[in-house]
Amino acid sequence: MDSEIETIIDIIRRTLDEKDSLREEALKLTREIVRLSGDTIKALHRGDLSLARERWEKAHEKVWELYEMLKRHPDLYYSGYVQTAHQEFVEASLLMSYIMGKPYPWPSDLGVPETNYLLGVGDFIGELRRYFLHRLLEGDLESAEKAYREMERVYNALITLEYPKGLVNVRQKQDQARYVLERTLEDLTRAKLNRSLEEKLEKALEDE
Repeated sequence: MDSEIETIIDIIRRTLDEKDSLREEALKLTREIVRLSGDTIKALHRGDLSLARERWEKAHEKVWELYEMLKRHPDLYYSGYVQTAHQEFVEASLLMSYIMGKPYPWPSDLGVPETNYLLGVGDFIGELRRYFLHRLLEGDLESAEKAYREMERVYNALITLEYPKGLVNVRQKQDQARYVLERTLEDLTRAKLNRSLEEKLEKALEDE
């Protein structure tokens, strides 16, 4: 009996050693994905589309590498740190598609689980607000309003989902998105009122 339990424990040890090694490698990859996705977003907001594309492609390679590494270990693949990396990558991917005027990618295009994609969609709304604010500061009210309308469209699609937290924690993303949308509408309304006042003042000065 002693030898049997020792053999069982030894086999379990080897399995866990392998998982532990994979986990360490996966953590490194997820950190790279988060970093490259962040670089993509920064480059997009700066208007450096070439650099954004370069960083995004590297991140995409890492996403597939992560999948290949963990596809036989679902307990690791569906862990929190992998989910976070996927969310960041989805956020960067959606923002790049919007800015470049391309169709949004599907989860299968990006190589991420559908639930992680949904969480990334929620974060994307926040990045659209950042894009909106940049256009507002540049005085490009038309592009700012277009960004707000897209935020509204994405939010209206996201809000149709009602699932328990144990399946996908989308409720938190919905609440955050609603708050961001409300603030953005306030900013847009204020900017349009200011523009209207400026135009009236200019017209009044021209009529004098």
